[in-house]
Amino acid sequence: MQMMLIIFTINIVYVTFFTVRMILTMKGYRYIAAAVSMVEVVIYVVGLGLVLDNLNQIHNLVAYAVGYGCGVIIGTKIEEKMALGYITVNVITAEENLKLPAILREKGYGVTDWSANGLDGDRSAMQILTPRKYELKLYTLIKEIDPKAFIIAYEAKTIHGGFWVKSVRKGKLFK
Repeated sequence: MQMMLIIFTINIVYVTFFTVRMILTMKGYRYIAAAVSMVEVVIYVVGLGLVLDNLNQIHNLVAYAVGYGCGVIIGTKIEEKMALGYITVNVITAEENLKLPAILREKGYGVTDWSANGLDGDRSAMQILTPRKYELKLYTLIKEIDPKAFIIAYEAKTIHGGFWVKSVRKGKLFK
C-alpha cells in the first residue's frame, strides 16, 4: 500500500511538471521550461524505476496510471492560474452607438473598433487585446454593458507595434 501511494504521488508530481513545461515551451519561456524539465526527468526516472521494480503487483501500475491522469488535471489547473500570454477578443454588438470601446480603453484594454454589417443590419465590431489573466474580467465587463454581445477569443501568438505593446513593456496597463 505504501509503495502504491509513493508511485501515485510521484506520478502526479511528474506529470504536473510535464504539463507545465509543455505549456511554458509553447508560450516561448524556453529557459524556464528547460529548468523545469531537469526536475521533471529526475522525478520521472525515480517513479518509473519504482514501477518497473514492482511490475508483479498490478496495483502499482494502476497507481502509476491514475497518478498520470491526476497530474494532467493538476498541471492544467496550474497553467490556468498562471494565465501566461495574451488573447485577442473579437466582439460584435448590435448597439452601434454603444460606448463600449471607450469604456474598455479607459480600463486599459487595447481596442480597435469599426462598423460592420450583419445578417440583421449594422453592427459595431471590436478587436481587443488583453493579457490572459484579465480575460474573465473583460468578459464580465462586456456582458454588463451589452449582455447580447457576440464574443469570440483566440490566443495572440505574436504582437508587434502599436501603443498597447509599449504600455505592456512599461508595465502601465491595468493599474
